Amino acid sequence: MIISYDIADDKLRNRFSKLLTKNGAIRLQFSVYEVNNTSRVIDNIVVKIENVFSKHFSGADSVVIFDIKNAKIKKYGNAIHRDQEVVYF
Repeated sequence: MIISYDIADDKLRNRFSKLLTKNGAIRLQFSVYEVNNTSRVIDNIVVKIENVFSKHFSGADSVVIFDIKNAKIKKYGNAIHRDQEVVYF
């Protein structure tokens, strides 16, 4: 799942970002996250967006969720390294 957001309020945007990272989301770009987790965790994120965050959104704020299960994705640049294992010595 890909979550993209545009939230004007700094405090709300930071809380939203923390919600995503605490639930295993990986930042791809400043306001774009990849969530590769269990359906239960993803459902919890969606419920929190709907029940906690959406009531604080202004008319200019937006959150877009892309369900990309089984979609083909091509990554370039730094994004290609996110799917590779890192080995430390």
